[in-house]
Amino acid sequence: MSLRIGLGFDRHRLVPGEGLPLGGLWVPSANGVDAHSDGDVLLHALVDALLGAIGQGDIGDRFPPTEERWKDAASALFLDAVLQDVRPRYRIVNIDATVFLQSTRLGPHKQSIAESVAKLCDLPSGVVNVKAKTGEAVGPVGTDAAVEAAVAVLLETAGGMPPH
Repeated sequence: MSLRIGLGFDRHRLVPGEGLPLGGLWVPSANGVDAHSDGDVLLHALVDALLGAIGQGDIGDRFPPTEERWKDAASALFLDAVLQDVRPRYRIVNIDATVFLQSTRLGPHKQSIAESVAKLCDLPSGVVNVKAKTGEAVGPVGTDAAVEAAVAVLLETAGGMPPH
């Protein structure tokens, strides 16, 4: 068995709006995100973590924001495409995510977000953990200028296959 760890991070500027995409769900908020795609920071960080774990660059390499075809694209499409590369060789052991957001309280939504991510990845819900943190009124998160997410994933080789 071989293990691989990936770490992903994403940040998007907040703008006045009517909600945020997080983990494939829509979370009510007085803010929206300024992004080329739908701006789901949690799924973007997850895609980066998975790509890092399998040694295939990052989300910007795979889905460049300079390409019009990704304009307003659902981040679940990015995740699904990357999972097609992950699944033949690896099994996701667990996903641990933290979303950093100041004013919008995520406590009531964490479990639903975790379940949504698990469903998008075709995993049992207990394999995905979502935490929420504020910016403690400091920096871009703390001043409601940005939302951020950090995600760690652990992969193991599928069926005893060698990693590459």
